[in-house]
Amino acid sequence: MTPRATYRLQFHEGFGFQDAEALVPYLDRLGISHVYASPITVAAKGSTHGYDVIDPTQINPELGGEEAFRSLVAALRARGMGVIIDIVPNHMGVAGGGNAWWNDVLAKGQGSRYARFFDIDWSHRLVLPILGAPLAEVLADDQIAVESHDGRACLIAYGEHRLPIRDDDQTAARTLPLPELLARQHYRLASWRTANDELNWRRFFTISELAGLRIEDPAVFEETHALYFRLYEEGMIDGVRIDHVDGLTDPAGYCRMLRERLDALPRAADAPAGPAYIVVEKILAAEEPMPTDWGVDGTSGYDFMEEVAALLHDPDGAEPLGTLWSEISGGSEDFAPEELRARQDMLAWQFSGQLDGCVAAIVKLAVTAAETSAHTPAMWRRAIERLLWVFPVYRTYGPDAPATDKAIRAEARRRVQRFIPPGETAILEQVLEWLSGEGPGDPALKAEAVRRFQQLSAPIAAKSVEDTAFYRYGRLLSRNDVGFDAARMALDIATFHDRMQGRAEQFPRAMLTTATHDHKRGEDVRARLSVVSALPHLWRDQVQQWRDLTRQDAEGVDPADWYMLIQTLFGAWPDDDDLATFAERVQGWQEKALREAKLRSSWEAPDEAYEARAQKLVEALLTEPAGAEFRRSMAAFVQRLAPAADATALAQAALRCTVPGIPDCYQGSEDRDLSLVDPDNRRPVDYARLQRLLDTRGSAKQALIADLLDLRREQAFEGYQPLSVTGTRQDRIIAFTRTLGTGHFVCAIAVRHAEALIDGGRPDWWGDTAVMLDGEALSATTLFADGPVWHRVEG
Repeated sequence: MTPRATYRLQFHEGFGFQDAEALVPYLDRLGISHVYASPITVAAKGSTHGYDVIDPTQINPELGGEEAFRSLVAALRARGMGVIIDIVPNHMGVAGGGNAWWNDVLAKGQGSRYARFFDIDWSHRLVLPILGAPLAEVLADDQIAVESHDGRACLIAYGEHRLPIRDDDQTAARTLPLPELLARQHYRLASWRTANDELNWRRFFTISELAGLRIEDPAVFEETHALYFRLYEEGMIDGVRIDHVDGLTDPAGYCRMLRERLDALPRAADAPAGPAYIVVEKILAAEEPMPTDWGVDGTSGYDFMEEVAALLHDPDGAEPLGTLWSEISGGSEDFAPEELRARQDMLAWQFSGQLDGCVAAIVKLAVTAAETSAHTPAMWRRAIERLLWVFPVYRTYGPDAPATDKAIRAEARRRVQRFIPPGETAILEQVLEWLSGEGPGDPALKAEAVRRFQQLSAPIAAKSVEDTAFYRYGRLLSRNDVGFDAARMALDIATFHDRMQGRAEQFPRAMLTTATHDHKRGEDVRARLSVVSALPHLWRDQVQQWRDLTRQDAEGVDPADWYMLIQTLFGAWPDDDDLATFAERVQGWQEKALREAKLRSSWEAPDEAYEARAQKLVEALLTEPAGAEFRRSMAAFVQRLAPAADATALAQAALRCTVPGIPDCYQGSEDRDLSLVDPDNRRPVDYARLQRLLDTRGSAKQALIADLLDLRREQAFEGYQPLSVTGTRQDRIIAFTRTLGTGHFVCAIAVRHAEALIDGGRPDWWGDTAVMLDGEALSATTLFADGPVWHRVEG
């Protein structure tokens, strides 16, 4: 059953299946066909997101367990609705002692039946970086002890970490000196600071609480997916969203296998017909195509979020806003230098151990062929390191993607040339050849070396760009989000049309989203900030006024941090007057932003004095009497640009509901979404309020979404045909038709027209601009008299 429209729900202990069941009538009225659930399997106790799975074979009792899930599904099925679930094949949560599989590995080492489940280098003991100091210091402070639990001796660190002791040491556990007992275990306790350099098992990005799974092993695949297959066979779910697919050894092979297994299952007699719905969480680079031969319906929508956001930004704002950022921050106008520096930092600081493993695998391969055996490990390291500095995408896919990979390797070759030491180009070329699946050497070692590189390039891209450079570069923060190309301010309408026609042809069922549990700014924060791109000179004047107003309060805060704060305050300025709560939310964002940037503070070594100055600035501006003039000025400017910001938000919502794909609504974002980065974007949603708004059509955005989704109840949109726009403002209208049953749906949406809306509006702004429909010129002035979205259905 292909979804018509999905609604993302974040399940956790405070919001379970019973809570979701109460919302089913509301979601049905909104036009939703499927609940799109965050991971429902057993996660670490108290998890607020579910991605730290500790048991993939059971439904999480904290959410209500299988009985409550069945009740939710029954309520949905009664209304012709269904469920899509988020699955996590790449990793499991291993912190806190709750993962029985991981505990078995710790207790039995390579003798555990689960040892093959995790991506561990068993050439030496498994490193557990859970200590707050070197082991000797922790032992001297008596922070490790032996205790009994369920009749077995175990180690307790800091009174909270319970670690198994191997069977051979059970009887002597209390009599052996602790150093000797620890030395006999299959694991080695170490300081958390050693993880980046010494970890000998693959983790998720830089999170040592999440251990990588070897899902490419058939036994691991079957055991970790048995629950999903059963739920699908019983008609309990209609499909899945695959988390972080690029973390897997073979994403394409995994997706094809999953498709084959799901579609071959005999479904329950009362289950909806049709193939399983499968989408992948994948970050696509600016010009990177989504592979068409994986057997999936497309991505979970980050690429669309980038496309629609870029469409709504004005390209004319790029240069003046870049200049303003450089003047204030002292940094580059362009994103590229920040990305390069961040990649170099992350590779050196947080992935050196994984880089060592990649280099070792390449060296091991190289010595198996005469033509590569003479090169030194340092030479191979330089080639790999420099490729990772500039790699244009998350990863390559080897022989399974010859066309796309060839273009990626060519672009990597072009970018890396200036960094290659004289005389070492041939070494670089050899690495690129191996990435293609070709080249000399032992085939098994080649596959392992390529895997190591691919599973390093993906986290380097994610941590360097999204989790570092995006917090260092602030030309316009609405262009810094998951999957976005911060180097590009805008996307022209012709290119957007091309992308949508491509979607209609290749991925008509891909998910379309503009807000997620991972976004850095809510969709309406981005919409409001995007208006700045159309009014850069007005923005410059206003920023200077705020600079003058806050100069004294901002003393001791870096100007770049000040400017990012100002953008955040403007973008997320609340509709209500509860600035005390807003200040707390902003301070939460600010702490994360400063630590992720790793320039003036960090998670590893927080600069508490600097963070205190930055947080004091927030308090001064938002809650203290001295900030009253700033608050009046900010509120007035937000109000001044509100018509343009609201129009942009409506345009964004309309495009999500009308272009090719399956529209997804992130919980609560059907009304104004002024959230910030997690955990702010996962705050409880006031559904009672949203239901009242739907009853009264009190939210223009929610009403528009409901109206557009209602059109899709009986007939699906198909195809995509751009309409011609003429006149002086033709680059400010996107117009198209779609087939709707036996008729047509015609849509025209105004974009980047802030000048026409602010300061009382300018009705004559459109001039002679018109949309051409069946040879008739429809005046833009008339079309958009009542709002930025015009549509009609022709029978």
